[in-house]
Amino acid sequence: MRRFGVGALSTTVSRNTDRIDALFDDPNLVGNAGLILAATLIKRLGLEALINERVRLGGRVGGALPGPKVLTLVCAIIAGATHIDHVNILRAGATQRVLGFRVMAPSTIGTFLRAFTFGHVRQLDAVADRVLQRVWGLGAGPGAGEDLVVDVDSTIAEVHGHQKQGAAYGYTKPLGYHPLLATRAGTGEILHARMRKGSAGSSRGVVRFIDELVARLRRSGADGQITLHADSGFWSWKLIDALNRHGVLCSITVTQHKAIRAAIATIPATAWIDIDYTLGGTAQVAECDYSTGEGNKQRSVRLVVRRTRRRTIHDLVEQQIRRAHICRFPSRETCTTTRAEPHRQETGSRRWEDSRPPLRPKGSTPVGLPPLRSAPGCPQNHPSRPARGEDPTLFRLRNKPVCALT
Repeated sequence: MRRFGVGALSTTVSRNTDRIDALFDDPNLVGNAGLILAATLIKRLGLEALINERVRLGGRVGGALPGPKVLTLVCAIIAGATHIDHVNILRAGATQRVLGFRVMAPSTIGTFLRAFTFGHVRQLDAVADRVLQRVWGLGAGPGAGEDLVVDVDSTIAEVHGHQKQGAAYGYTKPLGYHPLLATRAGTGEILHARMRKGSAGSSRGVVRFIDELVARLRRSGADGQITLHADSGFWSWKLIDALNRHGVLCSITVTQHKAIRAAIATIPATAWIDIDYTLGGTAQVAECDYSTGEGNKQRSVRLVVRRTRRRTIHDLVEQQIRRAHICRFPSRETCTTTRAEPHRQETGSRRWEDSRPPLRPKGSTPVGLPPLRSAPGCPQNHPSRPARGEDPTLFRLRNKPVCALT
């Protein structure tokens, strides 16, 4: 303790910060008012009764009343909880009265989670199935006959601590889990999920995952055409066969191996169609058939190919030069100097390069581009040569000819 005094006033300051504690104990305030939306949805869907009915932990320590325990975890995560002790944020102020169910203590939640086995996790899957049916039944799902697009992908859930069951190092190197997710395109709604250990490959268990996903969507009322999007990590003929069995369309990225490159090489040059692309390049698309196998094992799919050409610094600078090389004569006639578009090599790869030479050495003359000159009657209004060490192309851009009308 240290005492400070000024005149008749004195103040005592404690240097021990452990004695300072911030409390939130007003009984009429809610720390996370946004939880009222989640609480309303929980009430209308009847989640507490549904969880108590479907999740059975009979005979296990902490297995009684799974409904409020699961909902305590869910609402704590919505409020930003990252570990079990953060459950206490739901017990501050009037938050518990807003939620509409009994908020459990962190120690109770820990005992409850330790009672779970994989079979109990599957019981939670059954709860998620019923919840999706109820939500879509209230009008949040696709309409009758409406198409549904589903994105399937994996993600990395990084963890800390080497004693976590299933945590391992995957291809991205961090320690964690590698769950598989299916989301609804356009809304981001999670339709299905499967936890996997961190060292699992991207496509591990994807066929069984698709079987469960399609069955869940059909039970929930999706009677239209289902289309699945996935990246190259999921490409396999087993997945294609499963999708064909369920009548699901797909758009899956494939890697460029020898057979794929051979199929792309058969596309004629006239089949490529320009499409909108980023400002930094151009792109074209075409399609062909890709077949593999023989006899009864022969399979064929439609292969859509996109090839892109990214613009280099050389392209962008010369484009600016072409735009800048416009001057006016005293007779108000316009003179414009342009150069022809570079020739493009038509190949079967996804990307192609033009046949122009590489960036020229510093100080050399641009290939095929006439030197910038002022028009007759226009005075020279810029230096005749770049300074030492200055790039000639940038010098031309900064000192383009400017003529004033007389």
